[in-house]
Amino acid sequence: MIEAKKLAERFPGDFVFGVATASFQIEGASKADGRKASIWDAFSNMPGRVYGRHNGDVACDHYNRLEQDLDLIKSLGVGAYRFSIAWPRIVPEGTGPINEKGLDFYDRLVDGLKARGIKAFATLYHWDLPLALMGDGGWTARTTAYAYQRYAKTVVARVGDRLDAVATFNEPWCSVWLGHLYGVHAPGERNMDAALAALHVTNLAHGLGVSAIRSVRADLPVGIVINAHSIYAGSGSAADKAAAERAFDFHNGVFFGPVFKGEYPEGFLSALGDRMPAIEDGDMETIAQPLDWWGLNYYTPMRVSANSAKDSEYPATVNAKPMSDVKTDIGWEVYAPALGALVETLNARYALPDCYITENGACYNMDDENGVVDDQPRLDYISDHLAVAADLISRGYPMKGYFAWSLMDNFEWAEGYRMRFGIVHVDYETQVRTIKKSGRWYEALAKQFPRTTVNREDAAPRRSVQKE
Repeated sequence: MIEAKKLAERFPGDFVFGVATASFQIEGASKADGRKASIWDAFSNMPGRVYGRHNGDVACDHYNRLEQDLDLIKSLGVGAYRFSIAWPRIVPEGTGPINEKGLDFYDRLVDGLKARGIKAFATLYHWDLPLALMGDGGWTARTTAYAYQRYAKTVVARVGDRLDAVATFNEPWCSVWLGHLYGVHAPGERNMDAALAALHVTNLAHGLGVSAIRSVRADLPVGIVINAHSIYAGSGSAADKAAAERAFDFHNGVFFGPVFKGEYPEGFLSALGDRMPAIEDGDMETIAQPLDWWGLNYYTPMRVSANSAKDSEYPATVNAKPMSDVKTDIGWEVYAPALGALVETLNARYALPDCYITENGACYNMDDENGVVDDQPRLDYISDHLAVAADLISRGYPMKGYFAWSLMDNFEWAEGYRMRFGIVHVDYETQVRTIKKSGRWYEALAKQFPRTTVNREDAAPRRSVQKE
């Protein structure tokens, strides 16, 4: 563990320390005030999909405890809050009538942040697609990209004047590959052709969303949040290195390439043959519009070795032996240097704008013992990764902020409520919040950086420039 005050000295005074959540994971109130079902409501209630058939009906009851939770955020001393907006609250059927009561909730949320001097970082899509859109194919249908464009424009027209930044998507890797190829996340597909269709439609929706946002609020910094994978070859052999490169294309390149270079990785396209869906004229230009910032979600490295039976196939994801034996309670390897290596690699391959670490944290399931949650391993994890971020800044990388995942324990997707990532403990029976040891440490760090209101023009990040 690094002392909070000592670590704070390594960051510039305008560095943003924040906390992050997502709508489906904390809001609950799944049928309140006009909200209709998302694909995660349906997926959670199907046997065998989510641990214990846990669902988001109540979650952390954030929808009904908004003011209390905003006060909690303020008490932590952080300068920013990253949250997501639930599409099914705004446009319950995905298309069609707008639900004013849904917009009213996010009005109250953003106004509450502004009243408390906390910057508002909104994410427009964090996986809760309106279930009604599955009738047309969900993310495999181009019509969904245009439905998303309208939704994005609707949200920004209502609350964009009070946002400090907006992201089009959170972790498209998860909604594309976990949702359509591996079947681990909603909608639970296990089909490469469906996944490839979802890949391109999601990328297209991102580009259409950027245009929609800027058509309403040209001064609002817009970006995308990607859970980029830090990929290591299992050995120095040519076969393992080639496997690691294929893995990079599959897990990173299919998102970074279109967004920051206007193209999918050549090797990826060649290996797929004619399986990619039609890329229409103008698609890649739409996807590759310059961004003001991008968000990196990082938790654990990926280690890849060659599989001789499938040497040239995608994805190349046979895991090699981890470098560290330290693992979190969800089983993920802890290796902080991988964060630095990942930022270096991505900046070497792509011309990237300013970067915020939009999620970083660890799953440890310590419980509340007489009002105390001693989660020292999480504290160590966060401090070690923040030290890497400080190193990156000292070497000139444009790291602008860090958002701890998560503000509070919550619905952890396929793992239900059995895995805890929060720096605040939640008793799901009573909804009592208890700040953990890691939360107190993070509070001490954040309070070294007083919250200030920054003129958006003065704080506007630089936009990416496409590499030749």
